[in-house]
Amino acid sequence: MALIEGLFPPSRENYELLLQCWQIGYPVIGSMQWIIKWYGMGKTSVSSIFNIPGRLAWMTMECPGFLTLLYVMNTLPQKAGIDDLPWQNRVLGGLFVIHYSYRAVLFPLIQPSMSPIHVGVWALAIGFQLCNALCISSWLSAYGPTTAEAWSSVSSIPQFILGIGIFYLGLSSNFFHDEELREIRRREQKRQERIRQQSGDKTGSAASVEKHYQIPQAGLFRYMLYPHYLSEWVEWFGFYMAAGWGCAPARAFLVNEIFSMLPRAVNGKKWYIERFGEEKIGKKWAVIPGIW
Repeated sequence: MALIEGLFPPSRENYELLLQCWQIGYPVIGSMQWIIKWYGMGKTSVSSIFNIPGRLAWMTMECPGFLTLLYVMNTLPQKAGIDDLPWQNRVLGGLFVIHYSYRAVLFPLIQPSMSPIHVGVWALAIGFQLCNALCISSWLSAYGPTTAEAWSSVSSIPQFILGIGIFYLGLSSNFFHDEELREIRRREQKRQERIRQQSGDKTGSAASVEKHYQIPQAGLFRYMLYPHYLSEWVEWFGFYMAAGWGCAPARAFLVNEIFSMLPRAVNGKKWYIERFGEEKIGKKWAVIPGIW
């Protein structure tokens, strides 16, 4: 049953129109961050009546992506007259769900703290998730290869397996570097709790680490400030490789992630320098060794 006939899930005509807008429009939106330095979440989050609590905002803006993919992959094949999808389609859909099960659900739950997120950033993130998920799920469900013969001309088995391996390499690196950032806040929380106990504070209130930042050093943090961004790009490059170099939705997803996250990393390096000093940042890159 379609939630919105012709749009959710999309007809082929609407899919092609949405994909064209996704490929052209979002890089323009992402590039605006080179001009507009404000970004109402994370390090640059400030008090505002338009803020949404961090965990709630994160989950509600990230979950629509994988929920949309699951919905479309369970409805569109039947509408398109497809009885069963090849295993490659299901594997790629599963990879998408695995990533966002961590990113949208587990990630906010295990964070020691999360800064508020401005409703404008929240709304743009929802738009990103819906456009991306509709394009990828439509391709996987009906408008990409839907037979074994079609897959043989799109992505060979060795290429598909190598792409999956690259995806999991990026996913594990993403989790590792996220965990290093979490550990910084855990250590600070424990430090503050020890100080409170030594001072005789019996209130039992938890220490706040909402705005505590350090320069992380583990793993790729020794060379760059945003290896978790680079790790996510590696993930989706692997996904794109597995789907085949002609998969426009996967290519657009990777490109749009870079256009969205690269300016944040470059501006974030400036933030680190302003906060800690250039001598402490040293020769670390923002996110791409040898370039930025």
